Amino acid sequence: MTNYIIRRLLLVPVLLIGVTLIIFGMLQLLGPVERSALYVRDFPKNEKQIEGLIKKYGLDKSFFEQYWRWLNGVVDPGSGERQGGILYGDFGYSRTASQPVVDIVKERFPNTVDLALWTIYPMLSVGIWLGVKAAVNQNKFVDQAARVYSIIGTSFPTFVFGLLILMLLYAKAGWFMPGKMSDWVSKLVFSGELKQYTHLLSIDALLNLRFDVFWDAMRHMIMPIITLSYINWATFVRVTRSSMLETLRQDYVVTARAKGLKENDVINRHARPNAMLPIVTMAGSSIVGLLGGVVITETVFNYPGIGKASADAAANLDVVTILGLAIFTGTILILSNLIVDIIYAFIDPRVRLA
Repeated sequence: MTNYIIRRLLLVPVLLIGVTLIIFGMLQLLGPVERSALYVRDFPKNEKQIEGLIKKYGLDKSFFEQYWRWLNGVVDPGSGERQGGILYGDFGYSRTASQPVVDIVKERFPNTVDLALWTIYPMLSVGIWLGVKAAVNQNKFVDQAARVYSIIGTSFPTFVFGLLILMLLYAKAGWFMPGKMSDWVSKLVFSGELKQYTHLLSIDALLNLRFDVFWDAMRHMIMPIITLSYINWATFVRVTRSSMLETLRQDYVVTARAKGLKENDVINRHARPNAMLPIVTMAGSSIVGLLGGVVITETVFNYPGIGKASADAAANLDVVTILGLAIFTGTILILSNLIVDIIYAFIDPRVRLA
């Protein structure tokens, strides 16, 4: 197990370098003049100033020299201050949000985490439960209904379903609302009356024993949670059903039934734990997707997370913000996959030999 974990840890820096190389390579599609605009807030119109920027930031140098400067930044000879350098947390300045990209991450990522935390449980529990029910009742009504739902769910566009939810639960019923919080909650947060321990609004509301604030936060998150869960349920039902059916045909399950064990014990103690192996990988990918920011869902419900920030930057052709957020989400993806691999090794010892 230790050797397996060490091998996976050694792969992390290699993957991170690969991600940054790909992203920086995409940046090279722009010419030196266009790339020089990424280093300043107000782009100069004078050609000499533009040439000065190109020389200053080495945009006329070789690919790998520029790549190192991009990673490490440039030290100003006069002031001695370092400018740029993603290794030092400087991802550039966002024209869209009028603030550094790293500040966007600090401000928006807790919102995305907050939404993801409340989405994970219904997403996994209902999807896996329905998939198991469909497999146990193969070709019966429950199975047929689950299969129809799986087909519809995977083919139904997310933005269409989100707009339907928005129309029914917000425009018609008025039960829930888009955004993150109401104006009165916003005043509590910015005045400091609501202490921020985690910067996750729903969790901080509970820690402050402000259940009115908690309910307001949930009213803003319930529609995105329903949308994200609905889309993921369809995939979980299909994969869980397939894995469970394969497991139910294994010899050890047949033997357990032949010994006279109750059907619930056969399903819960023997079949379901072994059928969960492929589900772990898929669950990890789904959670990573939530943490990376779900662009369509956050945009439809105007939820200020990482996905909404990415959509705003793309709409305004804000290359710096897009690249910075791409590096951030890529890092989350790599680290999350590492955690999933380690968990998978604990569940299935055969993986450790890979």
